[in-house]
Amino acid sequence: MKKILLLTLLLPFLSCEDQQPTVIQQKSLEQADCEYLHSRTATPVQMGGVRMIELESGHQVWTKKFGNSPMKVLLLHGGPAMTHEYMECYESFFPGAQIEFYQYDQLGSYYSDQPEDMSLWTIERFVEEVEQVRKALGLNQDNFFLLGQSWGGILAMEYALKYQQNLKGLMICNMTADFHKYAAYNGKLRQALRPSLIDSLLVFENADDYLNETYQELVFENYYRKHICRLRDWPEPILRAFKHVNQEVYAYMQGPSEFVPGGILKDWSVWDRLNTLSVPTLTVGGKYDTMNPAEMEEMSKLVQKGRYLYCPNGSHLSQWDDQEVFMEGVISFIKDIHEGRF
Repeated sequence: MKKILLLTLLLPFLSCEDQQPTVIQQKSLEQADCEYLHSRTATPVQMGGVRMIELESGHQVWTKKFGNSPMKVLLLHGGPAMTHEYMECYESFFPGAQIEFYQYDQLGSYYSDQPEDMSLWTIERFVEEVEQVRKALGLNQDNFFLLGQSWGGILAMEYALKYQQNLKGLMICNMTADFHKYAAYNGKLRQALRPSLIDSLLVFENADDYLNETYQELVFENYYRKHICRLRDWPEPILRAFKHVNQEVYAYMQGPSEFVPGGILKDWSVWDRLNTLSVPTLTVGGKYDTMNPAEMEEMSKLVQKGRYLYCPNGSHLSQWDDQEVFMEGVISFIKDIHEGRF
């Protein structure tokens, strides 16, 4: 009995080669873990998976690799010009599912170069950026899954519409395919706020005073907590991402506020082009999202090979406030495609 107990205590300290499991299934799982952890980047010095990728423009973008697997996911964060930080929650789920994934700060975001040339902030240039990152990371149609959330969902759709031949699977999370639909639904949610609050918001908006601390606090407490993330205490990675947002790029592309969408994206729509997508596609919607979840469900029917995931407790950041439903659905989608069940 003491010998068995001693061996049990020693197991965590044994190398993959030293462990001799008696059950075949246990052995295969441990081998998979060892292969997954054998994760090295194609750089002479290993930096914990971090790699700066140089774009054709000469600018550099930050990426970080996790794991080693034939299922490879590139994560596209929102904003525009937020950061990968609020997507760090995938680190708690993808490794256990043996999914290799890449965190990535798009150009203009905190960990990547932040040039001041405003001509760079176009959808077309961002699409080509993703394509250059894909090539640098060695992702292809046999292993490449693209997951975009919010603005990242816009970017994922635009990328797929041009380069779907490079994809094995596409995930569009918490983003409708039409900016006018987004603005209209936001307006509907805003009208549900108490009239006195709306009056207060208008005072700041009419003065173009969107960065006023009082205005931002009103929006945060009365709107963000209902529709962006419903957790009482916001996780530190979300707060860190908000602290690092590039406000200039965000305002130029999205507009100065959630309530005043009016940047270069204001007339964006690919709704009528979704039927050209033949790559397996998952759309994700949350009950309390700033996007209409019914539109995400409809989008799953407009693409040729779609699936819809509904998060009944989720908001815009469903990967946080309806985490189990979200992660289980996303992981099942990836594995169903990889194992030929989709």
